[in-house]
Amino acid sequence: MDLFEYQARDLFAKHDVPVLAGEVIDTPEAARGVTERLGGRAVVKAQVKTGGRGKAGGVKLASDPDDAVEKARAILGMDIKGHTVHKVMLAQTADIVEEYYVSFLLDRTNRTFLAMASVEGGVDIEEVAATKPEALAKVPVDAIDGVGIEKAREIVAEANFPADVAEQVAEALVKLWDVFIKEDALLVEVNPLVKTGEGRIIALDGKVSLDANAEFRQPEHAGLEDKAAADPLEAAAKAKGLNYVKLDGEVGIIGNGAGLVMSTLDVVAYAGESRGGVKPANFLDIGGGASAEVMANGLEIILGDPAVKSVFVNVFGGITACDAVANGIVQALELLSSRGENVDKPLVVRLDGNNAELGRKILSDADHPLVEQVDTMDGAAARAAELAAK
Repeated sequence: MDLFEYQARDLFAKHDVPVLAGEVIDTPEAARGVTERLGGRAVVKAQVKTGGRGKAGGVKLASDPDDAVEKARAILGMDIKGHTVHKVMLAQTADIVEEYYVSFLLDRTNRTFLAMASVEGGVDIEEVAATKPEALAKVPVDAIDGVGIEKAREIVAEANFPADVAEQVAEALVKLWDVFIKEDALLVEVNPLVKTGEGRIIALDGKVSLDANAEFRQPEHAGLEDKAAADPLEAAAKAKGLNYVKLDGEVGIIGNGAGLVMSTLDVVAYAGESRGGVKPANFLDIGGGASAEVMANGLEIILGDPAVKSVFVNVFGGITACDAVANGIVQALELLSSRGENVDKPLVVRLDGNNAELGRKILSDADHPLVEQVDTMDGAAARAAELAAK
């Protein structure tokens, strides 16, 4: 889960990372009182989960409370790279002397954590990495040892921070590591980390991505979710405990096992290339327990997507045998009908593995008009794409 800047700022403050005062608002007039509380001047910053706000006009300096109202009015409702601005943060102004970059992230390739730091902050770090790779220090962080003050000093030295701020930056890194670990984050980034005219180090902007797999440890993170921007189908699937991701396509996908579902997405996309560019409509992994209720919930979500024209159920029987899956499909269709759901989209089913023959017989005996079986994965994908194209 990616956070808005103001949410990242609040997490930083919670862990004593040095930040400036700020408040978030969603109406222009509210900017007046906030600016007065901030000393009469403020930086008005669009709250969207994308970069490039400044270049798009989403960050403006307000010289007084009236100006803040006008700046907020201009930014609210703005479109920045497809993101509509619904909130702005008014932040205290700062006398910026130098801008730096620091971050912690999960390095999946090397199976470790990684610290990155540069004395050239305030711009896209990708640009620095591409044009001046020597200016971006990359320091692996051991998951057990973490980042204490000595490790932080190592990172600071690798990035060649000026001596007059080196210790302050090291102390900030230790606190940012606290944010990273204690909040179960996948990314904690500060760009820019600034040196002020008074010589203080302050986190002026923050980006934080939280690990959704850690929700059970972090119940308070539920309050950080941007429910207004959530896809309604994904929200409904989450409420039912389903592992579902909405995609931009026409063939609904149900499978058991993330690897199988991802492979199914590929074969459907390939089959769809010759059928008008038909694509997968979703990722849905029902896991090992394909009960009637789980299957019904999955079908309900997929059939509720108006973009879906056909459904491909691709199951490899293992611990959960194919006969149990087949019974789940039959009972799910009956359950949906009893709920008053309109099941009118064709289902292509491919069963393989444990008790596949029995599972196929169960579906054949049920003789549901919308269900057809195909023996192979490629053949089933082609048929589902063909039906969607029609």
